[in-house]
Amino acid sequence: MTLDRPNLIQAITKIAREAGDKILTIYQQDFDVKTKSDASPVTEADVEAEKIILKGLNNLTPDIPVLAEESEAAGNVPDLSSGIFWLVDPLDGTKEFIHKRGEFTVNIALIEQGRPTMGVIHIPAKNQTYFAEGPGKVWRQDDGSEPQKIKARVAPDDGLVIVASRSHRTPETDDYIAKFKVKELISAGSSLKLCLLAEGKADLYPRFGRTMEWDIGAGQAILEAAGGTVETLDGSRLIYGKDGHDNPYFVAKGRP
Repeated sequence: MTLDRPNLIQAITKIAREAGDKILTIYQQDFDVKTKSDASPVTEADVEAEKIILKGLNNLTPDIPVLAEESEAAGNVPDLSSGIFWLVDPLDGTKEFIHKRGEFTVNIALIEQGRPTMGVIHIPAKNQTYFAEGPGKVWRQDDGSEPQKIKARVAPDDGLVIVASRSHRTPETDDYIAKFKVKELISAGSSLKLCLLAEGKADLYPRFGRTMEWDIGAGQAILEAAGGTVETLDGSRLIYGKDGHDNPYFVAKGRP
């Protein structure tokens, strides 16, 4: 399949921002919180944002299937055998959303033959967007200003800036971090951790806890486009389209 990647990344960035606007509208009101079968929370914002994204992607690329978190939870799993599909988390960081911390994102990634090749992460509360078209073609755009190219950095000699999950930190994570010379430890929610690596503000993000493919697909596309890596504990590259869509533990790093 031949894709017009420059126009495609602009289109999915627009879709992510439209979903973000809807999320912000709900964020500023009272909303109910429900619990899914896996005990994770879900709100009206998750559902309404996903509707916007699914409609937008279907209009944009009707021949590319979409694997989206809330649809999958409802049992709507598309045929991914073609090797190319959209991967959507309409509201990553639902706990951050519920607790009004602002660290929640809209994530859209394109998966091709098991790898995330394009991605958008939009942060509604900041009106900030990260997007990657491919290797070396990755930007951050702040509140409607001109997009700025970003890149991951080589780890400095005076110690690492390490990011860890705000809501899902584990003892295994702390044990892993203890192996390194740490200059600063940052706690952050959602896929923002991968964005910090991609723009050279952090060096390492170990994840020793459960994640799903839609949690990090867009972030991996952005980080790898910026020169960083996402690998399993044995050094293998993280792949997508797995049965069940659970990820193994992984470590994300800046530029080698």
